[in-house]
Amino acid sequence: MTGPILLNRRALTAGLALPFLARVAEAATPQSKKFVVIVCRGGMDGLSLAPPVGDPDYAGLRGGLALGEGALPLDGYFALNPALATIHALARAGQARIAPAVASPDRARSHFEAQDVLETGAANVYATASGWLNRTVSALSATRKIEALSVGATAPLILRGPAPAASWSPGRGVDTTARLPTLLQDLYRDDPLLGPALARGLQTEDMARTTGATRAADMMRPGGVAQGRGIAREMGVALAGFLIAPDGPQLAAVSIDGFDTHANQTGVLAGRLAALDALVEGLHSGLGAEWENTVVLAVTEFGRTARANGTGGTDHGTASTALLLGGALKPGGIVGDWPTLRQPALFENRDVAPTLDLRALSKGLLGEHMGVDRRALDTLIFPDSARVRAVSGLV
Repeated sequence: MTGPILLNRRALTAGLALPFLARVAEAATPQSKKFVVIVCRGGMDGLSLAPPVGDPDYAGLRGGLALGEGALPLDGYFALNPALATIHALARAGQARIAPAVASPDRARSHFEAQDVLETGAANVYATASGWLNRTVSALSATRKIEALSVGATAPLILRGPAPAASWSPGRGVDTTARLPTLLQDLYRDDPLLGPALARGLQTEDMARTTGATRAADMMRPGGVAQGRGIAREMGVALAGFLIAPDGPQLAAVSIDGFDTHANQTGVLAGRLAALDALVEGLHSGLGAEWENTVVLAVTEFGRTARANGTGGTDHGTASTALLLGGALKPGGIVGDWPTLRQPALFENRDVAPTLDLRALSKGLLGEHMGVDRRALDTLIFPDSARVRAVSGLV
């Protein structure tokens, strides 16, 4: 743990004024349970993340995108992408599981709308302006001191709201303010004309910045994937340093871009999954013994089409695969039910059919791991969701 602790001390001497980094005693206080959400933006392809190699329809549907002997076996039916070596090792140790047919309530296949529902935890788009993890801070703060941190260039919607939350981005200090476009987005969220127009403009800007030719070229050039993996690992180590600091945050959110793989999916996605794997590797190693008190949930706004398109990629789909990781996780098999890839089972004859509501998965983790009250889960954190039963037995 020495490295991450030293990193935080250097940050403090550089003038990072985070209230939860202040020492309240000479000796380190016992660490409480931690919950980290990784948002994989762009629509991560669940069939490439955790291919159902035992499904008899898998190879035929996926064509050239199908993973064969290189896939890392999980249970004889499901495997993991070869880029996920660290996560595979955690799975073999009983500290990683998959939910292979999970989705939010949104079915529009629009990045912005799906991300809104994913991060607000509401049943409908634009139903609320705050994020479900921010409302979790509010719910838990009623009984104990709770801190939250977002890692990335801007604070994601999942942690925006009335409850205080700090943000940190590699290369700069702590930022507790949102950038101007985000403020405008909040201001005009309910405007029937300006709200959707601004949303589409920001989506276009974000896609151009994060999934354009420059990023693809960087990931495909010699050493590009390795460089991205190194940066992601250091980000994980840094996040772990914040989490294990005295009075460190109990809740954290991280955003990873670049999962919108309409073309040349195999190479581009390998780089993004390698970065996800490296982030988990850094977090796992940096947390040390505190990994046993931690649960990590990696999610995306929607999945991809079951069939490949004509450009070696996939288009916007419905259900994807969520990853559950952490030393606090109970060992077990897949979470939820697998609908199979048979023709009649595909959603609208094109996508993996959703069998598990993402809110049910999140409720189960927040309730069992963080001790969030069921009423708060059903009404405050995930509004009007009493009919969505929490998944039990995860922790």
